[in-house]
Amino acid sequence: MTFQLNDYLQRIALDKPEPTVAGLAQLQRAQLSAIAFENINPLLGVIPELETPALVEKILDNGRGGYCFELNGLLGLALDELGFAYQPIMARVRMGRSEGGPRHHLAYIVEAESQSWLVDAGFGGPSHFHPLVLGTEREQQQGHNIFRIRYEDHSDESVLERRQDGDWFALYSFDRATVRRCDLDAANVLCATWDQSLLAQNLLLCRNTESGWIQLFNNNFTKVRAGEQTSIVVETAEHLGSLVRNDFGIAVTDSEITGIASHLGLV
Repeated sequence: MTFQLNDYLQRIALDKPEPTVAGLAQLQRAQLSAIAFENINPLLGVIPELETPALVEKILDNGRGGYCFELNGLLGLALDELGFAYQPIMARVRMGRSEGGPRHHLAYIVEAESQSWLVDAGFGGPSHFHPLVLGTEREQQQGHNIFRIRYEDHSDESVLERRQDGDWFALYSFDRATVRRCDLDAANVLCATWDQSLLAQNLLLCRNTESGWIQLFNNNFTKVRAGEQTSIVVETAEHLGSLVRNDFGIAVTDSEITGIASHLGLV
């Protein structure tokens, strides 16, 4: 099963973009809005497959989402077809910590209009929905969010940060070391099976919306709209299934919902 650009563009409801910064921004925003971040397979004991046929079948044909290796893997196929020059990077997730753990997040540095841009359609959290320009530490605003990418001497890494509660919150850090396929395969297994991996032990769903973003972390559902956040607790398997299918747009079977609900202790 091969990747067909038209099928991908139909899945994310986007006309074919130009290989420009504006086109890159349209691409990233459209995928984040249409295809949810989700780690249902790892949570249920299934290691995601990263080969092109598996990505096409799961995400394009079967209406599922995925996590960074799947979502950015799919995005990379589109970047190829659209003629963008890009480099994969492996990042260390920080989520507020002063340093990251192992390199287990995939993102891209894309070259467009004589500048380098950080592009990411697979981070399970409140990150940027348009490309961020590299080579500067100035603040970059996107909607109600403000980001910056600062260089850190002691780690020799660039740190992506988001303005939060009047301070800077580190999302992840990265360098431009060469990424090989074996790096992705090893990190994929680590994320899906390691007992210290957040994604192997917890449910995490995220999707951009027209007015903000939504997230389900285990049984805590959060909606951010115009910078304002509200949260509710999911208490039943029926409510869980409705959120997964209707709010996040993930096509799951009844048995998968039952498996997730069992893991979360829902009735």
